[in-house]
This record gives sequence, C-alpha cells and structure tokens, in this order.
Amino acid sequence: MNQKSNPSGRRNFIKNTAIASGIFIVPRHVLGGPGYLAPSDRLHLAAIGSGGKGASDIANASVNGRERVVALCDTDFSGSAKSTVEKFPKAKLFNDYREMLDKVKGIDAVTISTPDHVHGPAAAYAMERGKHVYVQKPLTHNIREARMLTQMARDKQVVTQMGNQGGSNPLLDMVQKWVDSGALGRITKVEIWTNRPVWPQGYAMPEPNPDMKPEHLYWDLWLGPAPERPYIPNLHPFNWRGWWDYGTGALGDVGCHLIDIPYRTLNLKYPTAAECSVGTVFSQMWNPDYHPEGCPATSFITLNYEATEKTGAPLTMTWSDGGIRPSHPEIIPADSDIGGPGSYNGVLIHGENGVISTNINDSSPLTPKLYLNDGTTEFGPEVEEMPEPEYGHQRKWVDACKAGFGSPEHLELTSSFDYAGPMTETVLMGNLAIRSYMLQKPNAEGNMEFYGRKKLLWDGENMKVTNFEDANQFVTRTYREGWEV
Repeated sequence: MNQKSNPSGRRNFIKNTAIASGIFIVPRHVLGGPGYLAPSDRLHLAAIGSGGKGASDIANASVNGRERVVALCDTDFSGSAKSTVEKFPKAKLFNDYREMLDKVKGIDAVTISTPDHVHGPAAAYAMERGKHVYVQKPLTHNIREARMLTQMARDKQVVTQMGNQGGSNPLLDMVQKWVDSGALGRITKVEIWTNRPVWPQGYAMPEPNPDMKPEHLYWDLWLGPAPERPYIPNLHPFNWRGWWDYGTGALGDVGCHLIDIPYRTLNLKYPTAAECSVGTVFSQMWNPDYHPEGCPATSFITLNYEATEKTGAPLTMTWSDGGIRPSHPEIIPADSDIGGPGSYNGVLIHGENGVISTNINDSSPLTPKLYLNDGTTEFGPEVEEMPEPEYGHQRKWVDACKAGFGSPEHLELTSSFDYAGPMTETVLMGNLAIRSYMLQKPNAEGNMEFYGRKKLLWDGENMKVTNFEDANQFVTRTYREGWEV
C-alpha cells in the first residue's frame, strides 16, 4: 500500500496527534468490542480467478473474514466461482480484471489464480497500479515474464508471494537441517518425479466447436494473451494444462512444489544447461505422432548447476513425469516407498554419505527421511499437523502486505518473487528444453527432421541459450494485441 493509504501511517498520525494535544482517544477495538477491527485495519482484497484454486486462495487470504474482499473477477461465474460469490456477497463482480482494477478504488492486494497463461499479464497489470499480489504457481507462463515480475516487485515496492504453499511447510526445516549439517557430504545428484499429467495430454488439439461454449463463459477474456480462436470444448476449467498456449504441463503443475525442495535447501541459482527426451506415441507404424502444440505424455529433463556452498560440488538434477520414476536406491529398504506414499511423487537428494527422500510439498505429507551409509536414519512424521490452511501461506502474505514492503513479515515470506521468480525460471527451463526438442524442419532430402535435440547451454543472467538460437523463441511468447507484457 502506498503511504497515503497505509493504515499504520493513519494510526500513527492519530496517536501522535493525541499525545501532542493531551487528548485521550479510546481505541476503536474497545469501542467495537473484543475482536473488532477498525475499517482502516482491514486489507481490501480482490481475486482474479475466483473458482477452483482461486476459491481457496481468496478465502484463505481473507483469514476467516478478518480482511475485506471487495471485488471478484472470473470469466465464468456459473461454475465453481459461484460458491465464492456466495461467500463474499458484498464483493463487486467483474469478468475482465483490467476493468476491475481500473474501476474499484482502494484495492490493496490481489490474488491471481487463473490458467497459467494469464498469470504474468494479470500480475503485471496489478503491480503497475501498486497492488500487492499473490500469484498461483507457476509464477508465469514463460521465463521472460518471471524475470520481469521479479524486477517489477522491487521497483514498485509491492509485497508478493507465489502459491507454492509447501514453501511454508515447517517440516522443510528438517530437510534444511540435514543439508546444513553436512551429513550427506558432497551432494552431486537430485532426482525428481511425478505421476502428472493426470489430465488429457499428448494428443492433437481438439477441434473448435463454438456451439458448445457455455452460456456464461467469456471466451475471449479467457483466451487473454493467447491467439484468438473459436471456442474449444473442455479446455475450461481444467484441461488447458496440456497445451502450450495456455498451460505449462506437468512441470508447471507440480514443478514449483517438487523442484522447490532442492532449489531452496541447496541454494541453487540459474541452471547452466538443459537437455531432455520425451515419450513417443505411434498411432501408425513407423510414423510417430507429432503434436508440438501440446505437452508430451511423458518427458525426462536433465538440468546442470554450478556448485553452491550447500552442495560442495556441481549438481545434476533430473525430472521425469508421466509416471516414470527413478530406480530405488540401494540404501532405502526395497519394501519402503521412495518420495511419498505409493512413490507417485518425490525428491531424492543424493550425497556421498547417503540420501534424503521427500514427498511433494504442496499440502501432502512431506514425509522427509534421511538414510546414511553408516546405518543412521532419521524420519519426519508420517502425518502433518496443519493448524491453519496451507501452512498459513496466504495469511502470512496478507500480514506482510499490512506490515509493508521491506518489513520483517515481508522478508520472512518463503516465496516472494525474489525467490519464486528464479525458481520458476528453473521450472520453465525444462519446458524450453521440451519445446526445443520437438522442433522440426525439412532436411536436404525433403524429409522432416528434429534439429533441436541437443544439450542447451544456458546463460541465466542474460536469459539466452548460447548454442541453439531457435530455442530462444521459447524464452517468451507472442502476445495477442491488447494483452502484451
């Protein structure tokens, strides 16, 4: 909040004036009774994306009604957003977030819980107007947007948080302790895997059918920065994840939960290189299906990092999705899960003296486990206590908004854009490798060949692949007119 609308500034002015004049002012909370909050003490919140994950984001940010939700935006209020409207009946409703932010005066902070392709444009529009922002993971749809939002948050001095709520999981302190103690010795490898995608992915984009568009869906606003096209059935509200114009695949869905664990605990920076391979589907013999407009059904990514003070050595990180998981380490008993329950998702941090195994850190049991070569083991709890929703991730952001940019509350946030921006860039680097891997062009014989299937060398500071220029098109995207970032 700017100085003119800062509740702390207003309270201090009144308090200091009273002291100087000798006038005694009865506190508003006394006049209003126990638990009363003066209007100036309540943050004015708005939501961009009010259904699905947006419903819980704005509800948790309201802190059981402690804060005031003044406006809601969604491109379709007939779906899951309907319950949010019922929860906050006094909020003004909008279908276009630009109209909402321009018309509703006094909005302090905004939750953004849209499909991935709208995260960057909506967050930039809000921050340009001095609003604090909470943005669902992944922070952005492409690397350039992540870098821009990170810098914009500093320039505008707004309080930010990405919606990877597991970053606020206190059990991560246990993993950090094991790393910091040096128990693993030199750390050279991290393996990460997931059972995603759990939505349709890996086939041709469905054909448009405008006749099937839901009556209350504002399709053009839903498309936002993506190319204009007729309504495509079933992309809204969830199955957009598998198409590059809108989603970021399995990496975008859970990469910010899984990669967050080693990125945070090992103090990683930008990767230095990336390479990948993807699963191939054959509907006809000797003719692989080719659908570059969408994410593959499964992929395997390798990212390389320079040594940090936490690793003591250069690090190789691998990611696999589509249910492909790494081999079971010898040090972990054969009948034990790796990662989380059922070994569906997980992280293995390999050191010369042993391995750390953890689950995804969203709101699942983290189940951190340490196995050392000398037989030492240490396990975290199998069941987590969560005294407030999602480890208080949204509430902590709200408290930081009220305390102000640069406050202790702000600096203690686990996923402000200073951290979430670079971490999201690592996640999106995997997608850049996938899209480069799928590039085709005709060879001298006139046959189509894949020409981007190589290790990509990455200059993180300058956001540039240095050995394959065509890969750099995926650092950003082409924006529809009126939606540029």
